[in-house]
Amino acid sequence: MRLPNMLDAAQRKAKANYIYENRTNRPIFKNKKYFIRTYGCQMNVHDSEEIKGLLETLGYSESENINKSDLIILNTCAIRENAHDKVFGFLGRLKHLKKSNPNLIISLCGCMAQEASVVTYIKEKHPYIDIVFGTHNISELPKMLEDYKGKQKINVDSKEGDVIEFDNLYKRDSNITAWVNIMYGCDKFCTYCIVPYTRGKQRSRKIKDILKEVNELKKAGYKEITLLGQNVNAYGKDLEEKLEFSTLLEQVSKTGIERIRFVTSHPWDFTDKMIDIIAKYDNIMPYIHLPVQSGSNRILKLMNRKYTREEYLNLFNKIKTKVNNVAITTDIIVGFPGETEEDFEETLNLVKECQFDGAFTFVFSARENTPASKMKDNLSLEEKNKRLQKLNKLINTYSKESNLKTLGTIQKVLVTSISEKDNKKVAGYTENMKLVNIDAPANTIGKIIDVKIKAAKSFSLDGIIEK
Repeated sequence: MRLPNMLDAAQRKAKANYIYENRTNRPIFKNKKYFIRTYGCQMNVHDSEEIKGLLETLGYSESENINKSDLIILNTCAIRENAHDKVFGFLGRLKHLKKSNPNLIISLCGCMAQEASVVTYIKEKHPYIDIVFGTHNISELPKMLEDYKGKQKINVDSKEGDVIEFDNLYKRDSNITAWVNIMYGCDKFCTYCIVPYTRGKQRSRKIKDILKEVNELKKAGYKEITLLGQNVNAYGKDLEEKLEFSTLLEQVSKTGIERIRFVTSHPWDFTDKMIDIIAKYDNIMPYIHLPVQSGSNRILKLMNRKYTREEYLNLFNKIKTKVNNVAITTDIIVGFPGETEEDFEETLNLVKECQFDGAFTFVFSARENTPASKMKDNLSLEEKNKRLQKLNKLINTYSKESNLKTLGTIQKVLVTSISEKDNKKVAGYTENMKLVNIDAPANTIGKIIDVKIKAAKSFSLDGIIEK
């Protein structure tokens, strides 16, 4: 269940003012080190960039050595049960670390920290966790650290409605690509999803603030930005001056930044105007992540996805027809409560029809207090895993086929790093989001180069610089 909003409007305003007025450099923790570990989605990754920025205004510096850190933060995910298991397993290690370093501060934040049962569990079983804060309370971390006196502090009060602008006060993980949050929360209430209960209702940023951030990133030399939202194409529906995501997308394109992406889209909110804007502007990349979740109308209705199989396929085909060289990936849940063999076969048939470029596939994981957690589930984990393997085999077939079509072609690749496969090579992404390992020097990092594709695998390509 969503935690109660404990603050009235005046208190929220006072807290927001404190945060805004006190976010300049106050190096009261000079020479202190922090370590942060991030679990979950792109939103969590970007939240961690925000946390790092706030910590460094206080004088902290980042450490990669957990044993030599003064502050350890776990930024958590609540989407699947195994995420909880990983976090509490790691917290067990930290408990022993704290015994040898009593001054160590351990903090838990993110979606998992917003769950009422987790907060209760921490209070009762994990007194060594010093600071707990929710997704709504990131900007209050400086004050929580300043006020910390050795007694456990927990702040997960929901402050929905407060969208505090950080004016690019992030320590970004890259100086080439950047996440740009355009909204927070979600109003869709898919029956399996805990996000509306942890991140709250949808709150869109003002378009002028988003454009300001994009222009600053362009000026700083960033090549690519990704517009980020839990349901990115529902942007603007909650604003007083109603805006469509297509309007924002066009305005961002007109800034002239070289590459624009966006995640994650909901089929229900994907309009024809959006498709036209994507097709019109060359700097909007032809890559769309379009979660379907199931190919069965019966299961889609139980999931409260608000579209049918036929409507999804109609949208899919429109995008494929109108957007040149587009790659479409998806999300699929296997073993949703009540899923029959016939339902699963419908999902397989939809995959065969769409031939997705890739997919993130999951076995259903019941999340506390979501409607799906109360649905009858007669399917064994063994059967769910069997179905998942069958689905993944099919997905991987189409992923490789999609990659094979690029053999011998010239692709524009934004080089982002040294290759993880071979440190003598570099790696980057094509316009339609295919990973390429390139036989090229390190000085190409940060550049968009022409690459000839020489080999194709299921999940990546190999290439050389086209002379």
